[in-house]
Amino acid sequence: MRGHMEHQLPLFHTFEVEDRIRDDHPLRDIKRRTDRILAALYPQFEAAYSTTGRPSVPPERLLKALLLMALYSVRSERQLCEQIDLNLLFRWFLDMQPSDEAFDATTFTKNRQRLEEYGLASAFFAAVVAEALTRGLCSEHFSVDGTLIESFASAKSFKPRDEDEPPRDSNGFLPSNPEVDFHGQQRTNETHCSRTDPEAKLYRKGRGKEAKLSHMGHALTENRHGLIMTVTATEANGTAEREATLAMLDDLKATHGRVPQTLGGDKGYDDGEFFQELEKRAIEPHIPLVKDPVDPKTVTHKARLPGIRARRRMKRRMRSKAYQLSQRCRKKVEECFGWMKSVAGMRRSRTVGRWKLRQMLEVSAAAFNLVRMRRLAPETG
Repeated sequence: MRGHMEHQLPLFHTFEVEDRIRDDHPLRDIKRRTDRILAALYPQFEAAYSTTGRPSVPPERLLKALLLMALYSVRSERQLCEQIDLNLLFRWFLDMQPSDEAFDATTFTKNRQRLEEYGLASAFFAAVVAEALTRGLCSEHFSVDGTLIESFASAKSFKPRDEDEPPRDSNGFLPSNPEVDFHGQQRTNETHCSRTDPEAKLYRKGRGKEAKLSHMGHALTENRHGLIMTVTATEANGTAEREATLAMLDDLKATHGRVPQTLGGDKGYDDGEFFQELEKRAIEPHIPLVKDPVDPKTVTHKARLPGIRARRRMKRRMRSKAYQLSQRCRKKVEECFGWMKSVAGMRRSRTVGRWKLRQMLEVSAAAFNLVRMRRLAPETG
């Protein structure tokens, strides 16, 4: 028998939101794990807010909303709030009733500084990593890599440092989209600067590639399952990868008390002083060399000898099976960047400011780990 549509909709509805979410939905495991981790961070959340005044959107809800943004490839915070207003699955994940008003997109803008000041996003990511370590999911062998993240600023904002600001219109506004011709101009980071994102640098990935205003993102991963141990964002330059790696290793030891046995990387990390710093930390570098090390007998400057000897030791390691295995496992860190860029939307920064970019990297890395841990160590309950 043919069914008919009811044109007079009922005024009230009675149903259980939990029943609308299927039992094997992937978000169920992630929600249980996330709720437990956030509950353990309650003292830190409590310290970040005043005991008086108007109640705010709970910081746990903000962090979970940012997780949804990464998991479901939502392109902006404004679109995320629209989805929360319409999507029952999102409301269930955020512990919101169907009748609750969705918060405004400016809530993220107003609370982003608080999350950074009290290290709440970093604490959440560290708690996710701590759970992976506690469950024995992490290897003692690590890999590191860096990637370019395109700046939020346009190439038109990259102007000479001594250039005056263009005239404003009768309402006091700058011209929105002026015609700009870069042909024949020599533009460098020494002479030019972005007016929109001053921290961004004009950088290219390699020869034959176009230069873009970019930041650099870095990730340190373990080799067994490719889980992300720590992330950071730095200026895009030729030495940023090595400097960021040492900082991440120190942060990993201070936060989780872990020191990797080996560290794999690509040719961008080939540097004698960098090898020495790793060896001082009792870490065996597994880095391919760009070219063979020179003979120490031909070196006239003795200050170069320690770095040359470190590269020669690396040359001998390259014949070992441990090095070959480390180089195969190193590809997992590239999978992490691929997921964060294609799914979590980190190919291009959504905000201006490197600390904001690092905050979004931490949330995206936490989302990546939660997705992997759902398969590796399912949450029961």
